[in-house]
Amino acid sequence: MDIDWSAFGGVFGVSLGITLLTVVLFSLGIAAWPGGTGGERTRRADRPIGTAVAVLCFCVCLAVAAYGIALIVAG
Repeated sequence: MDIDWSAFGGVFGVSLGITLLTVVLFSLGIAAWPGGTGGERTRRADRPIGTAVAVLCFCVCLAVAAYGIALIVAG
């Protein structure tokens, strides 16, 4: 059995990078989601850009997860 170490390293690097990207995007989405600070309540209409950024981050995370599942199911 012969292992192609360069291909193995490439797959490892890409999967690690995509995992880190997804975690960072999800964290940014959580941070951008409008919420109360210091006990104050804010409405979503008060920060529409924060809501848009959070939704965009969550959509990218969902797209990455759906693409990964599609690769697994199709293969």
